Amino acid sequence: MRWLKSVGASGVILLWLCLLHFIEASVHDYNGEKFVSKGNAFVVHGGSEGIYASTPNFTDSPSSDSFIRFEKIVFRRPKEFSNFSSDPIHAIVFEVDDRESIGGSAYGGQRAVCCTADLAKLGVCTQGQIIHRPSANNPGWPKVFSASFSTDEVEVALQSRSIPITKTGMYNVYFIHCEPYLKDITVEGKTIWKNPTGYLPGRMAPLMNSYGFMSLAFVLLGIFWFSQYARFWREVIPLQNCITLVITLGMLEMAFWYFDYAEFNETGIRPTGTTVWAVTFGTVKRTVSRLVILMVSMGFGVVRPTLGGLTSKVLLLGGTFFLASEVLELVENVGAVSDFSGKARIFFVLPVAFLDAFFILWIFTSLSATLNKLQARRLLAKLDIYRKFTNALVVAVIVSVGWTCYELYFKSTDVYNERWQNAWIIPAFWQVLSFSLLCIICALWAPSQNSMRYAYSDDGEEFDKDVTLTLIKPSPLPKDVRSQPEVRPTLGNDGLPIGDEVEDKTE
Repeated sequence: MRWLKSVGASGVILLWLCLLHFIEASVHDYNGEKFVSKGNAFVVHGGSEGIYASTPNFTDSPSSDSFIRFEKIVFRRPKEFSNFSSDPIHAIVFEVDDRESIGGSAYGGQRAVCCTADLAKLGVCTQGQIIHRPSANNPGWPKVFSASFSTDEVEVALQSRSIPITKTGMYNVYFIHCEPYLKDITVEGKTIWKNPTGYLPGRMAPLMNSYGFMSLAFVLLGIFWFSQYARFWREVIPLQNCITLVITLGMLEMAFWYFDYAEFNETGIRPTGTTVWAVTFGTVKRTVSRLVILMVSMGFGVVRPTLGGLTSKVLLLGGTFFLASEVLELVENVGAVSDFSGKARIFFVLPVAFLDAFFILWIFTSLSATLNKLQARRLLAKLDIYRKFTNALVVAVIVSVGWTCYELYFKSTDVYNERWQNAWIIPAFWQVLSFSLLCIICALWAPSQNSMRYAYSDDGEEFDKDVTLTLIKPSPLPKDVRSQPEVRPTLGNDGLPIGDEVEDKTE
């Protein structure tokens, strides 16, 4: 449907503008939004969210009700364009399955939202009104409300009302007018969207439980790790300190996300401060995790004491990744309310994807060199743990690539977000995958009484190196030993060596 696609594009642009102004919560605010020309209509996208149907209410409590509420919606026009009465300005609410009931065309021509003169002659609509037909699946829908300007009137209010939601679906709100002379008209006010369990949009509601379970998982992992850390703190190596930092950041990230969603769900106002902290802790955790994996792959603390000249390059890559990821996460989460597909974020996704690919390439290149070095030196204990680490990374990368392909397929085939109820699985999967890899790393490098055997040691490395060289090729004898004259034994009176005579006597 051409109109909906074009309106969808305008909705994305308007959502991006909203993000720049940090609009919060499931309360969709409209602060002087201007109507945009699309086809023969002028529209403002008021929001798109998945809403579950109201649950049966046996206690007369409104907490289980689902609704979309219009509050203080006011349309304004400049004084110089107020010398005439106008056609109605509409607010339309519809479920995505009913999108074909909006708009029409005369004689099979281009689809129009506003009633044209040709359609009016056919008697199917009134010129100046938007075209809509009753839904075949949801009686009484779509919902259309109107308000008109009188002569010399510069503002008109839309009556406040609450629309109960009795069918689960993806709902859309658009403000539309068909009057070309209503130049620079704006809309102010807000709409409030509520699910039975709270104010979280339908797509985000299951994520609150997901973050709750992930918080518990990180607590259990932290209990294991910190107990081992306390028992063998004298044997701790630098790598284990880095893992401790990642676990701590993960615990903080999950806790902040859970509290962010819980407060959003309870009050309908998304706490910007909590969201920013959750985003920042998550970005720092992902950056540190990648740097730790890269440094381990390079053999830091295992076959080499420092990174040498690579330190600045590693830090530069980590800093760039942090900035790119932080911007992406802020744009995606801070102030994000609508369940509408965020196609505008692709501009910020590409740098992060490129840096992730560079990380993977550098990690596996370094791992290959480290494995060869360990095998050449016959450091079998370290070689065994590195092989397990490599296998875990290979599996994680293969699974990541497969899930990325599925994610692209999911989003490309869900143009109108009709599968919003399953969309939460995509971000939740990435959390589970990264946590699983962290658990594997913790199992491989858990603090123990043998931790120091995996640490870099000058003496141990040199000893192993000498043994390796001896096994590969016998060392030549020193030159002065070869040139030394042969020492003949001293002979006794009977012609036997004195040493042998002593040996015989001893026997």
